[in-house]
Amino acid sequence: MCVFQYVELASGAGRGRAERTAARVSVGRESRSASQPGARPPPPRDAPGVLSRPALALPANDVTPPPCGVPSSGRCPCPTCGAPVISRAPNQSPPAHPRGSRTCDAAPPAGTPPTCGAIPASAASPTAGAAPTYDDPRVGAPAHTRPGPGPCPKPRPRPRPRSLSRTLGPRPSPPIGAGAGRGRGLGGGSESGARGRVPIAYCAPGRAAPLCLLAMDADDSRAPKGSLRKFLEHLSGAGKAIGVLTSGGDAQGMNAAVRAVVRMGIYVGAKVYFIYEGYQGMVDGGSNIAEADWESVSSILQVGGTIIGSARCQAFRTREGRLKAACNLLQRGITNLCVIGGDGSLTGANLFRKEWSGLLEELARNGQIDKEAVQKYAYLNVVGMVGSIDNDFCGTDMTIGTDSALHRIIEVVDAIMTTAQSHQRTFVLEVMGRHCGYLALVSALACGADWVFLPESPPEEGWEEQMCVKLSENRARKKRLNIIIVAEGAIDTQNKPITSEKIKELVVTQLGYDTRVTILGHVQRGGTPSAFDRILASRMGVEAVIALLEATPDTPACVVSLNGNHAVRLPLMECVQMTQDVQKAMDERRFQDAVRLRGRSFAGNLNTYKRLAIKLPDDQIPKTNCNVAVINVGAPAAGMNAAVRSAVRVGIADGHRMLAIYDGFDGFAKGQIKEIGWTDVGGWTGQGGSILGTKRVLPGKYLEEIATQMRTHSINALLIIGGFETCDRIKQSASGTKRRVFIIETMGGYCGYLANMGGLAAGADAAYIFEEPFDIRDLQSNVEHLTEKMKTTIQRGLVLRNESCSENYTTDFIYQLYSEEGKGVFDCRKNVLGHMQQGGAPSPFDRNFGTKISARAMEWITAKLKEARGRGKKFTTDDSVCVLGISKRNVIFQPVAELKKQTDFEHRIPKEQWWLKLRPLMKILAKYKASYDVSDSGQLEHVQPWSV
Repeated sequence: MCVFQYVELASGAGRGRAERTAARVSVGRESRSASQPGARPPPPRDAPGVLSRPALALPANDVTPPPCGVPSSGRCPCPTCGAPVISRAPNQSPPAHPRGSRTCDAAPPAGTPPTCGAIPASAASPTAGAAPTYDDPRVGAPAHTRPGPGPCPKPRPRPRPRSLSRTLGPRPSPPIGAGAGRGRGLGGGSESGARGRVPIAYCAPGRAAPLCLLAMDADDSRAPKGSLRKFLEHLSGAGKAIGVLTSGGDAQGMNAAVRAVVRMGIYVGAKVYFIYEGYQGMVDGGSNIAEADWESVSSILQVGGTIIGSARCQAFRTREGRLKAACNLLQRGITNLCVIGGDGSLTGANLFRKEWSGLLEELARNGQIDKEAVQKYAYLNVVGMVGSIDNDFCGTDMTIGTDSALHRIIEVVDAIMTTAQSHQRTFVLEVMGRHCGYLALVSALACGADWVFLPESPPEEGWEEQMCVKLSENRARKKRLNIIIVAEGAIDTQNKPITSEKIKELVVTQLGYDTRVTILGHVQRGGTPSAFDRILASRMGVEAVIALLEATPDTPACVVSLNGNHAVRLPLMECVQMTQDVQKAMDERRFQDAVRLRGRSFAGNLNTYKRLAIKLPDDQIPKTNCNVAVINVGAPAAGMNAAVRSAVRVGIADGHRMLAIYDGFDGFAKGQIKEIGWTDVGGWTGQGGSILGTKRVLPGKYLEEIATQMRTHSINALLIIGGFETCDRIKQSASGTKRRVFIIETMGGYCGYLANMGGLAAGADAAYIFEEPFDIRDLQSNVEHLTEKMKTTIQRGLVLRNESCSENYTTDFIYQLYSEEGKGVFDCRKNVLGHMQQGGAPSPFDRNFGTKISARAMEWITAKLKEARGRGKKFTTDDSVCVLGISKRNVIFQPVAELKKQTDFEHRIPKEQWWLKLRPLMKILAKYKASYDVSDSGQLEHVQPWSV
């Protein structure tokens, strides 16, 4: 176990020159704690040269209640001894004061050693025979005595209950250090993580609150070796003010980011201010800068655009404008800025930060502020979040708004395909992206477009003839429509623009096809943000507040980015410089460098599109004489068909003979196997379900038949696509009816991912999942929380339940409980979503992800087939059977033999779920107290061209 103690040491001359230090103490079997008899006691707080800083209260269940037995709601320290308590100790008489009172009348008998580790206030060597006293500033008289010198014994640890929810009374906050494992309750407390934790607390003379040491697990496998896990409770925003603004072009998801910043800022004790109309509002001041409260960001998750407005400001480009902005911020004590916008907005924020000290000095010379204000507000902290539908900012996988814009594009493409197919038309779609072709590239990949034009990768000389040949070949294969996607900033190799009208004229002139042009325009910016953007913006908003709280005068302005599934901090100007380098490379016609600077994701998408869109002549493809089969298993999922299409075409391009297995393992055993060609999978990308067919039949009883079929068809490799075998509209319905709570049941088997992430995306009040068992007290606590919520202006609630979270606490039971307990305060409705979650067209993310990982899988299979040559007919090493997926920041192939150790086969879920770390965010943003692990935060990384 490791303990982290924070104290401030000052020189003997005075307290003004304080120096912070952090002392790490290891407590083991062979080492004595500071509170053991004979050990050196910790210094009293009022000793010369020692200044205390506010400390956190320890979890109530980790501390034996003091002799007075004061029961207290929440984490109120006992006013007699200072130890945090939650219930009185066993075999003690009832307390003399009401529950939750801060005045204790039950003083312990004389001579009783305190359990809180109080420090003797008398001399170190008391008079012989005299008992040393322990001063208690709350009572005024000596609170404790003991028959000998030195500190009293440390708190006696008692067996930790299996669940915090077993504690009587209102549910306390989850313990500091609680992991994200199979703990009880919504916050998540790890049973394994709680074992062996010894709480340590000291009552400090002269202070109203106890000095606490934060006990943490040193053996946590998720933490770096030799490091301590860090939690949100370590940070405090008291006395700080945060300003949040949106600038530049609007993007879906900005409101989710604003909501996260406001609520997280309030949660940590800071004041948060809206800055309306971007930098223009900062310059104008007055009512454009207003304090936000919890309710002011209610019901904005599903709203597009930005509720605080955005405007381009010429005044802020001048020093006079920035001087006015600084004055307006100082009037409200704002020295922390969270800027949501593009590279131009973030560059302006960084310039403002650099000039801050000079602006303050100028304001002081003008008499607008005094010298004390110059010293008090000497530094400005800036954290950025990229809100841009173009995804044109280097250093992040996705920017806020990009996924929603892709939804708009794909919705239009899917709608256009029906009319295009009816009339055998060619459609030219122009999408946004003046300097970045991400939207055009990914939408082309997601819909299987025939041709795409990008500014980063212009077509080669003679592209006009090549495109016409490609379109005519597709028509010859009985394809009734053609789709061409153009980025608005598309250029040729000579940097001359390629317009949609020019392409239309070319197709009509050369091929005579009926051609139409559709310019999507600002429809891509509008509409409801996708679930991806809501979750991304919420995570980034929380991380931005944490970054502001941890910022120091030496910390550079940073931007919160997404790397894999991790939120990371990168130096703002490094990202801006790389973004500008991309444009410079395009201007200088260094297009390969431009693609490389865009990052690994962009380059991968481009290479995948080229492999899938253009088929080489058969005589140019080297044959491998290998048969590769593709099969779908488990429940149908949107994106399966896109994955099959990608696998088939990449396999054919690599020279393999591709086989399709119909109806899962059942069909495999029956020999339902056919060869599948390039054109057979045309148009599969946008179709939901599984065209090959899938069943939830395990291969166990068919192993002999399957082996026979593999020999019969000479199958060399097998690609298995499958698994282990709508809340917004509902919430809007609740908004239309006052005081209504919806209970929603989601699918997922024993995996609570859908309920948890759906709750985060929809702003749910609670989500019940199997990974964190709950009991009746948790349900009661949630009902009480909703009852209090209904007293405010937010008079609606949303509760999600995973279908297998509990055998007894069913959806009907929870609905009836909420209905009865909320009677007279709110009414309830329930909705079981059912199999509609498996249907419908796949999202752009599912299409793109399925396409890319299938292409990667076929590349891996090809490499393994080459590696197996010359080793005989059998090749069964452990690494020849792998599962492909995202782990942390990378797409990796993981041998199935290794996954066995990490899998709960009874419930068909991983033993550790990465997304459980995000679970406390839902509670925090719903106004619950929760312990949030921020160990992964705080490290400022450097952007690399291939890190995206």
